Order: sequence, then structure tokens, then C-alpha cells
Amino acid sequence: MNETVRRADADEREPGSPRTALVVLSALLFLEAAAMVAIVFWLVVDLFSFEPSSYATAVALIVIAAIGAIWTVAVAVASLRRAHWARSAAIVWQVLQVSVAVGAFQGLFARPDVGWALLVPAIVVVGLLLWPPVRAAFSPDPSA
Repeated sequence: MNETVRRADADEREPGSPRTALVVLSALLFLEAAAMVAIVFWLVVDLFSFEPSSYATAVALIVIAAIGAIWTVAVAVASLRRAHWARSAAIVWQVLQVSVAVGAFQGLFARPDVGWALLVPAIVVVGLLLWPPVRAAFSPDPSA
């Protein structure tokens, strides 16, 4: 019995273990949340520093970014608790992030650096969220 427990503990410490994947997943979600909070602060400072062409649009953008920041923080915190709803909410956020990344690669003001900075973590997070041991960790049924 002790041999089995020791082997399970050793397996959890290996780089490819589900525990490591859960830590990386939560860390990436918290980094995304911190980035969203930073964007909200940047938009607020920008609003007071420069005169926008439309105050209504600027305020609406801040409100939408703030909602996104609140959502990403809630998802990141829920990922630590392994709340079953956090997995689907994180996937939705990653899909939104991929769509912004694709837009960053295109157009007159294309920013491939921003596109890659958004695309790579989104793909990693979705991959981790779809990995069966991580899916099982977020399952409301412990026997899953």
C-alpha cells in the first residue's frame, strides 16, 4: 500500500503529470487575468491623458474590458478550486483570445507580435483543458 502511495506522489511531481499541468494551466489563466486588469488600467489612464474622438466609445470599451477582466479573474480563481464551470469558461475565453490574435495578424495596423503573444497561450490552455487527466480534475464527479 505504501509503495502505491509513494509511486502516486512521485508521478504527481513529474514534469508531465496532471498536477504539473494544473499548475501551468492556473498560472496561464492568472497571467491572462493580470493582462486584462492591466489593459483596463491602461485604458482608464489613456482616457484621462488624451482626448478621445468619442467619449461614449471610450467608456464603452473600458466597461467591456472591465467585464472581461472580472471574468478572467473569476475563471482563474475558480481554476484553483477546480470548479467544473471554470473549464468551459476558460475555453470560451481562449476562443475569444484566438479571434483577437487572428485579427492582430491582419489589416493595415497588423501586430504579429501581439498576435503570437495571444495565440500561443490560448492554444496551450485549450490543449491542457482538453487533456483527459485535466478534464477529470475539473469533473464534478470524482469517479470520472
